[in-house]
Amino acid sequence: MELNCYRVSLPLIVPFTTSFGTQKFRDALIFELNKDGTTAYSESVTEESPGYSYEDNVTAIHVIRDFLTESIKDLPEPKEFLERAGWIKGHNMAKGALEMLLWDFYSKEAGIPLYKYIGATKGNAEVGVSIGMDEIDLMMERAKDALKRGYKRIKVKIKKGMEEKIVSSVRSAIGEFPMSVDANTDYTLDDIDTIKSLDKYGLKYIEQPLSYDDLIDHSNLASKISTPICLDESITSFEKARKAISINACKVINIKPGRVAGFTESLNIAKYAHDHGIHVWIGGMLETGIGRAFNVSLASSSFVDYPGDTSPNDRYFKKDIVRNPFTMSDGVIKPNDAPGIGVEVDHRFLVSFTSERFKLL
Repeated sequence: MELNCYRVSLPLIVPFTTSFGTQKFRDALIFELNKDGTTAYSESVTEESPGYSYEDNVTAIHVIRDFLTESIKDLPEPKEFLERAGWIKGHNMAKGALEMLLWDFYSKEAGIPLYKYIGATKGNAEVGVSIGMDEIDLMMERAKDALKRGYKRIKVKIKKGMEEKIVSSVRSAIGEFPMSVDANTDYTLDDIDTIKSLDKYGLKYIEQPLSYDDLIDHSNLASKISTPICLDESITSFEKARKAISINACKVINIKPGRVAGFTESLNIAKYAHDHGIHVWIGGMLETGIGRAFNVSLASSSFVDYPGDTSPNDRYFKKDIVRNPFTMSDGVIKPNDAPGIGVEVDHRFLVSFTSERFKLL
């Protein structure tokens, strides 16, 4: 068996600005597993800096190379791998990169597309779009363009002091079309009046308005506003999701599989939320076509009922590292029907954008 990691940097077509800052490149860790003629891939959702999470590309490589590779040598089933890795506190992004690698490997070994291999599939993924902060006119134009392209939901990034201008302008541009906002943790309970002022815009939800690891204050906020709360950064595991639901901290959950240690936890969260009347959608981290393929497969689950952020590849990259990028029709993306994640990696292009290569096994 051979396990490699490629550190790549792909330029984004349009810089993506949130309350955290502006991202111009997708700096990704791509994992490649070769075993007896089967090649599996996965992608870590870590970034160059720890602005979104305490995990970054350096910590992920460290934890995987020095601790997790021992647990994958004999290719355990994904659930068993997570049980073996359970002694490591946190580092779910690192765990998720290898856990999803195993999902791709075993679904390829079975000759089944990943979206069918996980079971309970509706066969496609409804797609929403996430619009980063920019000049208001540009945000309005991008929202109008999203309508023309057929997206099912439009989400805009906001931050303290800019929310009213952004939301009112985009709402006027798209009318009553389903719209949400993402605050990326930029507010506190001291800003309740500001957050409450957004109730009049009829938003589907406000995503992660408060601290990245908070549940209790979100529960407090939820009782004081009419806009449903969606938790994103706070949901790092099934247990965090269960606790959030138990205290009414949210009505919507954004599952990012790479953040919750992979598909095993993601599916558990999605089913539990579905059974308790909580809406679920699948988010993204500006992944390449490899990570995007996992998101599309998960977003096709019957337990997912809201459009996610998994746009077609060409919205982010002029050229991706896969030869068969996803396309959207009427706001829907269909997973590829080839075994596993179903994408064909352009290995030469991957290598050409690789700054470092790590041989892990």
